[in-house]
Amino acid sequence: MSDVRPEDQEEQQATAPAEGTEVPSAAEAAEDEDEASVEGLVADLERVVGERDQYLALAQSKQAEFENYKKRIMKQQADHLAHAAAALVEKLLPVLDAMDAGVAHGDESVAPMRTQLLGVLEKEGLSRIDPVGEPFDPNDSEAVASEDGEGGEPTVAETFRAGYRWNGRLLRPAMVRVRH
Repeated sequence: MSDVRPEDQEEQQATAPAEGTEVPSAAEAAEDEDEASVEGLVADLERVVGERDQYLALAQSKQAEFENYKKRIMKQQADHLAHAAAALVEKLLPVLDAMDAGVAHGDESVAPMRTQLLGVLEKEGLSRIDPVGEPFDPNDSEAVASEDGEGGEPTVAETFRAGYRWNGRLLRPAMVRVRH
């Protein structure tokens, strides 16, 4: 008798190939495993490349959003500074008016300060509107008085109070007398 137990014989018979079937050699089995692992690696590589492309697109999108955000904030800050400067200049206009009135009444002691203040403000973007002798423009001037003239195009006869622009934006229209 053999030393093989009946349970082991049944197991050997169950795992043994059936008669007439070809048993793959170890080399063929290894080759099949290699093909399966190569196909698995290719599939994994394609999946990873797809994920990489998604993450790259997301990163580029977020970078573009961030650049747009920075530009928007810089523009807002510049606008805020421009408005603050315009508000300060607007508060200084009564001082210029007082100096203009002093010079108009013959007080030459304020003329150098007026010239210096106006010069500094003009360098920063202030421009004076004094349209005497020019055609009346309601966008730049406010007519507070009128007088008869030759009947042609209305022109500015006298400026009561100068108007000002700050970097091209009208701060205050000139108060004028118009000749019709």
